[in-house]
Order: sequence, then C-alpha cells, then structure tokens
Amino acid sequence: MAGGSCGGGSRVKVVGQVERVDGATLSYAEFVDRFMRPNLPVVLTGLTSSWRSCHDWTLAAAADRRAPDLDFLARSFPSPLVQVADCSSREFSDQKRFEMSMREFVDHWAASSSNGDSDGSLLYLKDWHFVKEYPGYVAYTTPTFFADDWLNMYLDSHPIHRDSDIANHTNEINCADYRFVYMGPKGTWTPLHADVFRSYSWSANVCGRKLWLFLPPSQSHFVFDRNLRSSVYNINDDVSEKQFPEFNNTKWLECTQEQNEIIFVPSGWYHQVHNLEDTISINHNWFNGYNLHWVWNLLHEDYKVAKDYIEDIRDICDDFEGLCQRNLAANTGMNFYDFFVFITRFALANIVELYHIQNPKDTDFISAETANHFVYNLMSIRDVASKMVSTEAFNTENICNISEQNRSAFSDIIKILEEESFRRLLVALSKAYNYIDRGQKDCLKMKDSSQKGCLSVTCLKPDCNVVGDIISFMREIHGPMDLLSFTIFKIQKALGSIETANHFVYNLMSIRNVP
Repeated sequence: MAGGSCGGGSRVKVVGQVERVDGATLSYAEFVDRFMRPNLPVVLTGLTSSWRSCHDWTLAAAADRRAPDLDFLARSFPSPLVQVADCSSREFSDQKRFEMSMREFVDHWAASSSNGDSDGSLLYLKDWHFVKEYPGYVAYTTPTFFADDWLNMYLDSHPIHRDSDIANHTNEINCADYRFVYMGPKGTWTPLHADVFRSYSWSANVCGRKLWLFLPPSQSHFVFDRNLRSSVYNINDDVSEKQFPEFNNTKWLECTQEQNEIIFVPSGWYHQVHNLEDTISINHNWFNGYNLHWVWNLLHEDYKVAKDYIEDIRDICDDFEGLCQRNLAANTGMNFYDFFVFITRFALANIVELYHIQNPKDTDFISAETANHFVYNLMSIRDVASKMVSTEAFNTENICNISEQNRSAFSDIIKILEEESFRRLLVALSKAYNYIDRGQKDCLKMKDSSQKGCLSVTCLKPDCNVVGDIISFMREIHGPMDLLSFTIFKIQKALGSIETANHFVYNLMSIRNVP
C-alpha cells in the first residue's frame, strides 16, 4: 500500500526504544551533555501543559485523550492557502504536494472521517508557517532546550539569499522561517528522510499519537543505492535488494510519541513518521554551534554533486563557480556564500557579547555558563571556517567574482555592526542565552534593537567601546581565512592568552602569504 503499514507491521529490524525523560526536571546543561552534543534522540515530557494551542486547538475525547478541533482552526486561522501532501501519491523522493485553503482542507478531513476515506486520498497539512502568518497569537513557548536556534533567529532579521537571481526564485525550501504546524488524520505519514540542512528538529504533539522510526547516521548509507543518489522512500515497502543491497543491514530505534510529548530529532538521523491517530504537531528545524559542522558537511557534499553534474561545461562557462553556487542554492536551500554571510554575522554577534563578559562592570548580566556558550560558538565557527578556506569558491579568482550583495554582507565590519538587521540578530541572541541561563524571558529589560549606543542589549555603559575593540584587530573580512584568524584571536583573548592569540594569528598570516 502507498502509505505502508506501521507499528507491528514494520518490515525493519527494531533494536531499541528512544529514551523518554521528564523535561521539567532536566537542566539545559544535562540536555546538551546527554542528547544535543552526542547527537541522540529523546522524548521530553511535561513541557506543554501551559501552551494555548493544547487547549484552543483541541476537544476532549475518550480516555483523557484530545482530538483536533477542526472547526475552531478553520474559523480562527482562515489561511487562504496551505501546503498539503497527498499521502497516497509519490512525486520523486516526497509525496505529491499542492495548495488548498484551510477550509477546504478541514472539509476534506471531516468528509474522509465520516465516509471512511472512500476516495482513497489521505491529505496531510505540512510546513504551515503559522508563526509568520499569525504573529499575534502565541500558540506555544519554545522550550529552553531549543532556544539556541540560529536558523530562525537569522531568518527573523535577514534574508537567506543575497543574490537577486537566487532571492527572487522561490521553492519549498527557500522560505521565511522553519517553524511549522502539521495536521493530519490517522494514517497520514511522512516518508523516510533526514531533515533540511541536516538541522536538528523538535516536534511537539498538541494532540494525537505518532510512530517514529530512527536510523543512526552511521547507518545512513544503507538506505542509498550503490551510487548514493537514490534513497529508500518507504521502509514498509518491499525494498528492492537489487537497488538497495545493504538496506537489510539497518537497525532502527522506535518511539511512540503521545500527546503533549516533544521529540528531539538530532542531525543526520533518517526517520519515517506515521500518525496513529488524528494529530496536530508543532515543529521547528534549527541549528547552532553544536551541529554547525553538519550543515557545512551537507553543503559541501551537495556542492560536489552540483559541480560534477555540470563539469563538462566548465570551459565554456563565464562564471562556472557562480553557476555551481546558484544550483546549490536551488537544490539545498543555501549556498557557500549564503552560509559564509550567516557564520560571519553570528561570529560578530558572539564577539560583541564576549566583549561585555570580559568587561563585567559594563554589563547588566554575566554568567560563566553564558561565557562558555559564546566561546564554544566561536570555536564551532572557527572549525567550519577552517574547512572553507581551501574550497574553490573562495580562491582569489572566485572571491573577486562574488556579487556585491554577498560581499557587502560579510566584508565591511563597521557597516554590518550599524545595520538594524544585525542589531535585531544580536537582541535575539542575547535574549536566547538569557532565557537559557535564567529560565525565563522577561528577566531583563532588554534594550530596543534600534536604541543608539552600544550594540549589546545588556550593556550599561553609554560610551562603550565594543566597536572600537572589534575593528582594532580587523575592519574587513575578505573570506574564510580572515574569519578564521579573527575567531582564533577572539577565542584566545577570551581565554586570557593574548600572547598565544598573536602567535596563532602570525602563523595564519604566514600561511596566507605563501605563494
């Protein structure tokens, strides 16, 4: 069958269950050490009882269960168009998708439930950008474990693409944010996949029950064909041993997620999900310093594929690297230059905050844990920048060909620090770590992002010299080597070793000047 069987009918070898933990008694540091840093899935309980969506969007059902209040949703959120997947129809590596109004979707769901789905069509509302569409309605509060969300912080103030020929092209992974609502009746499902950008994700069941099957990243190659181009679509099908010769070697973790539970999906874990009841879920994709290398590794692998595909036209192409980057953006949702702008701006934001931790008399808030966050973030950016240095996209010739939109977005440090979009990003970063460390969002009276003076929302000093401190070392960033030297210097300075920092920078500059 198109949707595949689930539960006891699974055709795969299940070797364990996903751990279940009371989120109300788990600290952020414990979550990082046990799950985020080692990249392991977990089900968290006890975190959604105060969510408005758990009450407004549901109706009482039998045995203390909740069911979707479809009429309330259609009346309260009459989105003109939502994206819907037909779970009985495959299109390439995903289900066939189309758009319909919220009312049309709810009417189809109600009709299917009443007539036993006589037309054989199970529709699943996916990737509904609820927060962007209804910002005044606070349906939920992101748990502290997932607050360090660089992806959505960035997209709240910055475009993902700068090049006009890319930014004007829309596709399903080039979107305004990665905060979604999913809704579907019993029997709807999502095919086997790993998440966009190899991000983390979290998924909370407002109501309903889901079956998850997880494959560790160390086994991901088992679900691909010999050429590593095509992957298994549905693990409950009769998977062709000829096409996927190693699939039978896979060993899976399983989890039944109940209503009001949240599942953390780590980077690179392939998973397939089935709705065992009528279900509504809230889902975020996100990444930060702990999985930034996963994002870069995916971009690098997808770049190699895009480059190989058009290698035969290199000699007749005026801007071969630019074409590779445009194809990468279209296929993956981001290219090397988009990503470099992204990490440069997060490096600067973390450096601004570190400056104030190094000058505690000037700040309203200091925490050793927060200092560790910022240093770790810079180390992660440093590690990724070091891998970017040797890529063809950033050699001398191609750097000269980078569009002005991209170049200006990462090169002029003073200009970046003065941008309103950067100030908004810095406010979001400050609030996130304040929320993580103090456990509540309103514990500081944050400065408005447009307020003049120091960039940091925690700074108490009207004549703060953070900008002068930053540009005393570097005023322009020309590529990954500059970012690498900048982050190394700031890390070592934060750790109290200026002499060591200068030694590192001298070595980097020597390497850079070698013909």
